[in-house]
Amino acid sequence: MSNLQSNFNQKIDYVFKVVLIGDSAVGKSQLLSRFTRNEFSLDSKATIGVEFQTKTLVIDQKAIKAQIWDTAGQERYRAVTSAYYRGAVGAMLVYDMTKRQTFDHIARWLEELRAHADKNIVIMLIGNKSDLGSLRVVPTEDAKEFSQMENLFFMETSALEATNVEAAFNTILTEIYRVISRKALIANEETDSGGSSSLLKGTKIVVPGQEPQSATSGCCRS
Repeated sequence: MSNLQSNFNQKIDYVFKVVLIGDSAVGKSQLLSRFTRNEFSLDSKATIGVEFQTKTLVIDQKAIKAQIWDTAGQERYRAVTSAYYRGAVGAMLVYDMTKRQTFDHIARWLEELRAHADKNIVIMLIGNKSDLGSLRVVPTEDAKEFSQMENLFFMETSALEATNVEAAFNTILTEIYRVISRKALIANEETDSGGSSSLLKGTKIVVPGQEPQSATSGCCRS
């Protein structure tokens, strides 16, 4: 494992910036710590400003560094929006399935995301706190219907019990990789057909904020 990790440090094929958005206290920071460090804190405090964590994983034999950004969902911190979204290739819209208001606000968060982020960003809707099943107020069908209408991926998770957290992040990162790979393939084909292919030789590194993404057609995952 250590050799694999050192190889990662030497050669990262892609860096993907993914942002977490949604109301305060829906569990964004807990999802982040569960995915990147496999930790969960019962006395988690509200995030102040912006923070991010990274995790390196392998997709299709490529080393992918996921840079996951987390910000406070409180109104007074929303001045960070443009810098926060810049360069993001993926976004997770998180609501708390035990608080209807956090789901009702998702449409507003989605509107803000689409106003600031690249139009081809891969988006996943996350219904968090599935461990609190008896307190559920947002039916799975409501979220599925919304995600289908808005062309989003969808999953319900529990950061507390680690349910679907890994699967959710892996799904969005794999889809981002598919989009980037397809774009690189098209670029290579176009170049080979009548341009200087030498421009595209070597390792392709995607730097957040410097490379627009090609269109993707999302779908819903339950």
